[in-house]
Amino acid sequence: MQPLLLLVVLLLPPRARAGQIIGGQEARPHSHPYMAYVQIQTPRLQTCGGFLVREDFVMTAAHCLGRSRVTRNRAVRPVALPQTQDSLSPGTLCTVAGWGLLGLNRRTDVLQDVQLAVQRNGECSRRFVFYTGQTQICVGDPRERKSAFLGDSGGPLVCNNVAQGIVSYGNRFGTPPAVFTRISSFLPWIRRTMRRFKEWGLE
Repeated sequence: MQPLLLLVVLLLPPRARAGQIIGGQEARPHSHPYMAYVQIQTPRLQTCGGFLVREDFVMTAAHCLGRSRVTRNRAVRPVALPQTQDSLSPGTLCTVAGWGLLGLNRRTDVLQDVQLAVQRNGECSRRFVFYTGQTQICVGDPRERKSAFLGDSGGPLVCNNVAQGIVSYGNRFGTPPAVFTRISSFLPWIRRTMRRFKEWGLE
């Protein structure tokens, strides 16, 4: 079996934390076949989310980079990437999945998912100094206790069966909205990187 390659596309501001599924539910078996559970061996073992975007590429967050161990099985298949750089409209409903914490001290080894709505950029620009709508997406209704937060960085924001974002950061209490990297802003680089690996015969 040929190795999977990690495609890293986002940077987090210092001390930002992201990835916990809050207010979600246990995902139906095989409902997110693109999900990857990534273990990183740094000075300590760290876990992240990721997602298959091609048979040999897993996309994840930049701070998940390290000595990676990724295993593929027959139940997984890639998720589509956006074809254009069009923005998502506020109110668009999307799904986030992950194995992160359910609360401050509640862990799970069962994949969780939650449905979240895309917000206007102003909801995040008021809360986060590092937020920029050009490369990020503001997600999660501030009136609901549903979010992505700690322990699941690198997982996808999937809207209409297309991966539009990557879990990036939020506030330390897990209060929505949270910030996701906008995949469409990096499409030229993503395509170029995957094409180069194919040309070099590294897949």
